[in-house]
Formats: sequence, structure tokens, C-alpha cells
Amino acid sequence: MPALRLMDPETAHGVGIRGSPLSPTDAEADDPVLRVEIPQWGHAQFSNPIGLAAGFDKQGEAMEAMLKAGFGFVEVGTVTPQPQPGNPKPRMFRLVEDRAVINRYGFNSDGIAPVLERVKAFRGDRAAAAASTAASGEGAGGEADAEAASGVSALAPRHGGPSAQTGGGATIAHRTASGLVGINVGKNKTTEDAAADYTAGIEAFAASADYIVVNVSSPNTPGLRDLQHSSQLRALLGAAVAARGRAAAAHDPSGRWKGPPLLVKIAPDVDDAQLTDMVEAAIGAGVDGLVVSNTTVERPASLQSEHKAEAGGLSGEPVREKSTRVLRRAFQLCRGRVPIVGVGGVASGQHAYDKIRSGASLVQLYTALAYEGPALVRDVKQELAALLKRDGFASVQAAVGVDAAPTEADSGRL
Repeated sequence: MPALRLMDPETAHGVGIRGSPLSPTDAEADDPVLRVEIPQWGHAQFSNPIGLAAGFDKQGEAMEAMLKAGFGFVEVGTVTPQPQPGNPKPRMFRLVEDRAVINRYGFNSDGIAPVLERVKAFRGDRAAAAASTAASGEGAGGEADAEAASGVSALAPRHGGPSAQTGGGATIAHRTASGLVGINVGKNKTTEDAAADYTAGIEAFAASADYIVVNVSSPNTPGLRDLQHSSQLRALLGAAVAARGRAAAAHDPSGRWKGPPLLVKIAPDVDDAQLTDMVEAAIGAGVDGLVVSNTTVERPASLQSEHKAEAGGLSGEPVREKSTRVLRRAFQLCRGRVPIVGVGGVASGQHAYDKIRSGASLVQLYTALAYEGPALVRDVKQELAALLKRDGFASVQAAVGVDAAPTEADSGRL
């Protein structure tokens, strides 16, 4: 990783993606205390709660490598319907003194078609590997192990088998084939019909994604965050849920499968009233979870880097406390109706634990990976497991939201 820091950030990132097959593999089985089950997602199971946030693997080129590095799940994207180059370069800046990054990529995307082909190819490779393992007798569960490891989709129905929406759920097999893959979808910069772009992404990826995230919170696409306003968000997410239903019906005419979990990713730059409106709009539309939060457009006075005034979204350590505050308040507002994925500034097991105690059922990281490299994933998991055990928690779920009990001071304050 030190050599990559000598390159400009975007070039280094590209080298990292292309070299991801050579990344270290975490061969250790995850500590059982890290296992997570999400009841609202058909009892989907994760071997650990640490995921790779969207933005790292935008084009679906590093799924296998990142899962082998130890992530419990990875999120590909943001993917737009049509290919687009994004904003002019330079558009990514390291704030080394601040352990942060500013980016203004602007949804640079290969488009749905090539990314979908990569996801399908990845699923096919995993299915073949799982079938080979089961046939050789190495797996403990035969056909069940093969299905669990294949992930095609891990939350989608097998014909004649259990449905995620009727109590089946996903299971996790060996490190070489484990982990869930989510897809983060967005709209093209020049589109006049945002809902059409999001529904196109949902319908395309529904049968291949373990979950889908509607990204309405990137600061780098003009007007995108306007979609977070209550009436617009409710209409957009209503269309998204309907698209998920159409795709599920096409994939499983029996109607047993309702489609992959649908989440919405929100910004940290909101006040309490705005957050309340967003949470109620999302849940009212039938969304299955929140991702809290995206990058911030604010610039804390503590920033030291010469790049601190660059336009774009700020991620990393400077956004950690803010994103955790928004997460905590969102958890209070959700009242257990949907799970939350916490993201923003996570660089250690303690940071992940703080997110969990503030209401996150799952946690994502990205910026710290650019500074520390893939070995960070194992370190985060080991520290998190130790913290859970130290405090007497038998599982991640037992710690979710323990620091988020509402107080009188919470109302109207973020």
C-alpha cells in the first residue's frame, strides 16, 4: 500500500482494483459472536457485520477479492443505467493529515449491462465452486451448502426451496464462497426521469443482488439530494418498491419471493425534521432498511489538509462522529421497524462497535481501507469480537442500539 500512496488517488485506486485478486486472504473463520441475522430480510445471515461500502468497487470488478479479504458483504456501485464518465479529473483527493478523502466522482459508471454481466459471472463461478465442494464431500451440508455458497441470489428463492420472504433466508459457507453482494443504484446525470433510472437498476439486478440500495444522497450529481425531500422521496421509493415487485414476479411467478431487500442511502447533512421526514417516507413506502450515511459537504474547522476546500463529499475520520449521531437518531426514529447499515469514518473495531451500539445492525467501511489496506478487515473483526465479549454480549444483535435510548434532549436535535 505505501507505493500506491505515491500515485494520485484515483490512479492508485484503479491499480488496487486491478490488483485485488492478489490481495491477502483472511483464511480464519469468523468468530461466532460476529454472526448476524436480519429477521426483516427473511432471516438473512452474515458471517460478520463488516461490509465494504459502495464506491470502492464501482464496476463490480473486485467482489471475490474483497469477500476473501474477510468482508461479510460487499456493495457494488453506484451503477447507473447508461455508461457515463463522471466529473472531470482530478476528482479524488487524499487528506492525509485528517485521515480523510474528498471525492467528486459523479457516478462514473460502466452502466448496467457490463456490471450485471460481471455479477452474473461471479455468481456462476461461486455456484460452480460450491457444487464442486459439495460433490467432493468437503462441505457438511451437501446441496444446502452448495445453495448457500452459490449466492444466486443468496436471498432469492430456489425453485421448490425456501423463500427469503417466507422464512428461508441466506446462509454463509466457506470464506472462498461466502458473503453477500449488494448493488447500489443511481441515476444518470442528464436523465429527466429519475424514477425511471432507479427502477431500471432495480429490475435489472433484482435476481442477482442480495440487496439493493437506492442512492439519493451523493453530493456530486446535481439535484440528487433534492430527491431526499419527503414528497419526492416517497414517490421515488414507491416506484422503486413497485419495480422490485415486478422483477420478483417475473423471476418467481409463484409469488412466494418478494424480491431482494431494498434500502435507501441518506446524507448526514440533515436536521432532525428532515431526518424524521426521510425515515417516515422510506418506511411508509415499504423500504427494508437504511444506509446511514453518505459523505458530507460540510468542512469541519479541524481539517488540516491543503485539499480541505476541494468540492465534493468528505469521508473518513472527520465524518465519523457526525454520521454516528445521525445513525443514532435514525435508529430512534425507526423504532425497530427496519435495520440500519452504519457507515462513515470506520477505521477500527471500536468504531464499528460504536456504530452498532448506536443502532447499526451492519457496518461498512471504505476510506480507511485506502489508508490501511485489506489487512484492516481482519483487525476490525478481531477487535470488535473482543469488545463484544468484554461487555458480555453474546451476539452483535444484542449490542445493537444499547446507547441509543432516547432522551428529552434528542427531540429536534442532531
